[in-house]
Amino acid sequence: MPPPPLDPRIPLDRPFLVSDAVRRGVPRHRLRSSELATPFRGVRSAVAPESLADTCRALAERLGPDVAFSHTTALDLLGVERPWTLEHDDTLHVVTARQQERPRYDGVVAHRSRQSFLEVVEHDGLLVTTAAQTFVHVGVGLRRPDDVVVLGDAMMRRQRPLTTVARLADLAERTRKVKGIAQVREQIPRLRAGTDSGPETVTRLGLVAGGLPCPQVNEVVTDLDGRYVKRVDLVYPAERVAIEYDGDQHRTDRAQWREDVRARRRLEELGWIVIVVVGDDLRDLRPVVARVRAALRAR
Repeated sequence: MPPPPLDPRIPLDRPFLVSDAVRRGVPRHRLRSSELATPFRGVRSAVAPESLADTCRALAERLGPDVAFSHTTALDLLGVERPWTLEHDDTLHVVTARQQERPRYDGVVAHRSRQSFLEVVEHDGLLVTTAAQTFVHVGVGLRRPDDVVVLGDAMMRRQRPLTTVARLADLAERTRKVKGIAQVREQIPRLRAGTDSGPETVTRLGLVAGGLPCPQVNEVVTDLDGRYVKRVDLVYPAERVAIEYDGDQHRTDRAQWREDVRARRRLEELGWIVIVVVGDDLRDLRPVVARVRAALRAR
């Protein structure tokens, strides 16, 4: 026998509180229907959450007005790549300045901010910590300085910047008495806006760690007539040395691969030395550093 239809007073387009439905006159036994999902205690939904945003919207029904999604949850909601050390963190993270507003649910980590400020923004209908605030929250927990730089760069992608170096520096400077904040502040000068991927940042940091000057990022190279040739991942313009990172898109997007090959050949015709880096090179960048050093010396 099919289950009875849902009560018409139950919203079908969003999660809702059991207490709200009861106040609208929905009998409690109808709220125990197997046709309803229970993403969190006291919350029902006509459709089970299918995405992180759906799950967060369900939890938001039980959160106080000043509780925001934070840490790795904020990274995911804002579309920022996670540090590799946090790839497997499946918990939901929220933060509030008020102890009494910290929620207690399985799978949810509630943080309390003791700062005089907590920067938040509404994102897709959810209260989320800003990119700069998230950078500080996550950055103070990272052990390796390079991971802080990779995180900061990810906040300022060329095609989708969420913040600026100045904004990150300001918020880090205003954050007081938090373990790890000193390291975060120290890494700010190493950040670069306008990168396209984490591996590009890792390559740049490896070159500098190897004693080479810091290359410029995503600079456009033109020919002698000023015509566009290519936007180069990492570049030493005075020496005409270009470093390009080939990620998986070059394997899956053949048109992009062909265009990059054509542009790199054109660079070489113009007297540039082009060095290509692939994923396996990131495990040990010393050979890449040696190749770049030799190219710079050849100039």
